[in-house]
Amino acid sequence: MTATDVFEARLALHAGGLLRAFNDAGVLAPADVHVARRLAELTGEADESVVLAAALAVRAPRLGHVYVDLATIHRSATVDVEEPVDLATLPWPPADAWPGRLHASPLVGVGEDGAGADRPLRLVGTSLYLDRYWREERRLAADLVALRDRPPAEVDEARLAAGLARLFGEAPGDRQRLAAEAAVRRRFAVVAGGPGTGKTTTVARIVALLHEQAAATGAAPPLVALAAPTGKAAARLVESVHEEAGNLAVGEDLRERLLALDASTLHRLLGWKPGTHSRFRHDRGNRLPHDVVIVDETSMVPLSQMARLVEAIRADARLVLVGDPGQLASIEAGAVLGDIVASPDDGIVVLDEVFRYGRGIDVLAEAIRAGDADAVLDGLAAVTWIPVDAARAEEELAPVHDAAVAAARSVTEAARAGAGADAIRELGRFRLLCAHRRGDHGVSAWTTRIESRLAAELPDFGAEGDWYVGRPLLVTQNDYGLRLFNGDTGVVVAAGAGQVAAAFERGGEVAELSPTRLAAVETVYAMTVHKSQGSQFDTAAVILPDPSSRILTRELLYTAVTRARRELILVGTEEAIRAAVARPVARASGLRWRLA
Repeated sequence: MTATDVFEARLALHAGGLLRAFNDAGVLAPADVHVARRLAELTGEADESVVLAAALAVRAPRLGHVYVDLATIHRSATVDVEEPVDLATLPWPPADAWPGRLHASPLVGVGEDGAGADRPLRLVGTSLYLDRYWREERRLAADLVALRDRPPAEVDEARLAAGLARLFGEAPGDRQRLAAEAAVRRRFAVVAGGPGTGKTTTVARIVALLHEQAAATGAAPPLVALAAPTGKAAARLVESVHEEAGNLAVGEDLRERLLALDASTLHRLLGWKPGTHSRFRHDRGNRLPHDVVIVDETSMVPLSQMARLVEAIRADARLVLVGDPGQLASIEAGAVLGDIVASPDDGIVVLDEVFRYGRGIDVLAEAIRAGDADAVLDGLAAVTWIPVDAARAEEELAPVHDAAVAAARSVTEAARAGAGADAIRELGRFRLLCAHRRGDHGVSAWTTRIESRLAAELPDFGAEGDWYVGRPLLVTQNDYGLRLFNGDTGVVVAAGAGQVAAAFERGGEVAELSPTRLAAVETVYAMTVHKSQGSQFDTAAVILPDPSSRILTRELLYTAVTRARRELILVGTEEAIRAAVARPVARASGLRWRLA
């Protein structure tokens, strides 16, 4: 290993022994080291192997894990440095003896019985948790099991059969129909599936069936909450439900009730408290008033937030989770939807028929989810595959450059004509997706390239300054006053008399706002795959990173591919594609076995 620079920001000051070795190697970040050292100081813990384990437990949630497995971490650890590190050369404590060293530590509570409740760490077998995450995982599992096992709701069988036949047809094996029936019969149900499988269509029909059940039994209409982890996802959910409501074979009174539904973020639903991200107005002692809570984009919900939600559900209410377990999970700890879908439960229905993809994208996506690299490579024959390393093959990237610039020109032409709706529609036709935000082929670099070409090819391009006509906008913070949410996109358009406006689509209509009212936006000729979740585009061009990139995973590739509605352009070597397919996100979590 090369000598380290003591002035590097990634190095922790005053670290020594095992902590220094693992910090130098890039396994531990400074924050991991400082927290572990402080815990050791507070409790008088002097055993280096225990302090190292504490640092790894602090590190785990930062990388999406709920705990660190001391038996396997020597093989599975990743590093935060560019140069390769041989993990086997690090001074790992012996895996067979390491957990035993923690049993006597004042830092660690041991076992599932709650002994050592005042300690910051919890050891269960070889799994070492921060105590908070252990408690949240246990509580969430217990609450979900209790919800799952509650007696089924009272059902008017004749009304349910008639409603299912009217809304879904007579085919009893239709999976949308099965999902809707499960949500009516059970207190807890999951509607899982990829983009285009009809998840939100099913949501609208579930709500309609529940209203019909209430009418049949003489109960009041159910109080329904629609929610999602982000404002953008919440807005898209309610728009989809409203659109479907206009087409359903239901009475006008019920249609009006569906059209009156709104959606909110989970934070807003639970009652966000300023100054805290983990405590809400609605909790176990103050339950939500709703009879039905339906959550979309559940793959993005982390362990802590799901625990807060489920504890706030009334005992006699229904919870319906909707999402795609194949997508990228939350950046916080946990892979809750994936764990739930993998557990045995009759209320979990996976929708598998795709209705809106073109050119074999559905087949390609399914091969990625299945982890079949050979089938993925075969499926690439149906899309535009440029089998090169983007960092070393600039000439071969001409089709991507040309497509991106052509799309930007179309947006600019509509924006210069003052046609906000047309500009927004053109913006949705094409999107360039990158794995990284920075770097030679990250979002920032591609944005600069595209703007430079537009400036060379379009007369007076950018003449208006930062708010130039045709600039595509990405909202990066929620603004509830303007009803703009993190992830929303818009376009700067000409507004007459030398003025410009920022045009955004809201509920099928175009709102034009003064750019001076926008607090947090950036230019969006390209975006990260992570930011693209919940969106689809007619054409998506995807730039894969080097095979060694830590973020190149099966879930990233699946998410990127399924952003394309009709056409896909994929840039990446066969090695990169095989590496992605062979590298599913393996988050350390005990929720799956707790539910089983």
